[in-house]
Amino acid sequence: MPRVLIVDDSPTEIFKISEILSKNGYEVLTAESGELGLDIAKTQMPDVVLMDIVMPGLNGFQATRQLSRDPDTSGIPVIIVTTKDQETDRLWGQRQGAKGYLTKPVDSKGLLKAIDAVLN
Repeated sequence: MPRVLIVDDSPTEIFKISEILSKNGYEVLTAESGELGLDIAKTQMPDVVLMDIVMPGLNGFQATRQLSRDPDTSGIPVIIVTTKDQETDRLWGQRQGAKGYLTKPVDSKGLLKAIDAVLN
């Protein structure tokens, strides 16, 4: 069962995305901040990370960059899941190491397809 870490400061978003993933056979880990997300990624080694961008403290771009540049976590694909839908945001996310980019609100089909694409 693939493990997915959701990093988002919104309890509502965590709940919605967790529901989709749980119903489709994924084990779900959650973090309410970028800092906590980094800690959990390093200790739990999920198969994929779903990363929000706009968070207090360490934002999603910074956390994605740290995960992708750390030799211990660089093999974990990060998919950015955010309300930011500008092309510059997408490009900046890719430059930080993100393997995918989804805009909120996410639909279950698009989410599962994005996860499947980075895992296979």
